[in-house]
Amino acid sequence: MNKERIVIVAPGRGSYVRENTGALNKYKSSIKDQLSLIDSKRESSNQITITELDKQGFKSNVHMVGENASPLIYACSLADFYSIDKDKYEVVAVTGNSMGWYTSLSLAKSLNDEDSFNLIQSMGSMMKEKLIGGQIIYPIIDEDWKINEEKRKFLNKQIKKYKAYVSINLGGYVVIGGDSNSLNLLHSSLPKNDKYPFQIPFNGAFHTPLMNLISSKVNLLSNSLDFKKPKIPIVDGRGKIWSPFSTDINRLSNYTMKHQVNKTYDFSTAIEVSLKEFCPDKIVLLGPGYNLGGAIAQIIIKNNWLDIKSKDDFKKFQNKNPFLLSMGLIDQRKKLC
Repeated sequence: MNKERIVIVAPGRGSYVRENTGALNKYKSSIKDQLSLIDSKRESSNQITITELDKQGFKSNVHMVGENASPLIYACSLADFYSIDKDKYEVVAVTGNSMGWYTSLSLAKSLNDEDSFNLIQSMGSMMKEKLIGGQIIYPIIDEDWKINEEKRKFLNKQIKKYKAYVSINLGGYVVIGGDSNSLNLLHSSLPKNDKYPFQIPFNGAFHTPLMNLISSKVNLLSNSLDFKKPKIPIVDGRGKIWSPFSTDINRLSNYTMKHQVNKTYDFSTAIEVSLKEFCPDKIVLLGPGYNLGGAIAQIIIKNNWLDIKSKDDFKKFQNKNPFLLSMGLIDQRKKLC
């Protein structure tokens, strides 16, 4: 039987929400050793284990703060990845959004289990004492999920005017980072669109120059990590492919610990490159949750991939023979496990 070729997408911060409570414990059997390592490392630092955290009733000021959210999301994504039936599916590339880059390094074996956890736990805890800036998200699409150029240009103008930064290009949305003053002014200047502009809770100004303020901590962490060439191609937040044979591990480390920390993370380009360079039969979005699915769909539409040109086209395609499979949706998960 020929295997279907899949590209894996790892989600970032904000993907573990109230509805995902208990997801890790439900699917943890595929990562017993990794979860044991994560829990023991957390215990040794006098932190609640990830297993217990997932069992607790959801509290935003507990489950969404960086030092808890990052390893919790990582563990959920690991459990999903190792649940996929590798006899039916061949993973041809991995990519991710924001924190999902670190998960991708783990899935591709560029970092071993211990280093992967140390990186994710450390980066998630960098602003434990005090957040540096914040993030808001704003849409630049029309009702058909197509990019509206006028909206995009207007938003970019406002971002520049109030000295904020594009943090993440996220399909039909832009995540904007900046200090509190810049974001407050920007927030007030943008036309209301449903719940947007929306301030993302417990997030700092990730992927912006404001992160230079933690660069010394990041450099110290960098020296403790043993990067390897990936076993599976990884697509980064610029759309660059890191392949098993040609990867320069010093450059991979430098990108991970410097560039992607304080420069825009272009998730849209990462997905576009993954589509065009690997031509997968399916894209698989790991959990927790599935809130990144809309952004991926918008990128598919932008590129007219599989002749999908609108929101309606995408929905019809998904109903007939889904191209995007989200592990957070039970019916779609069953197709993969």
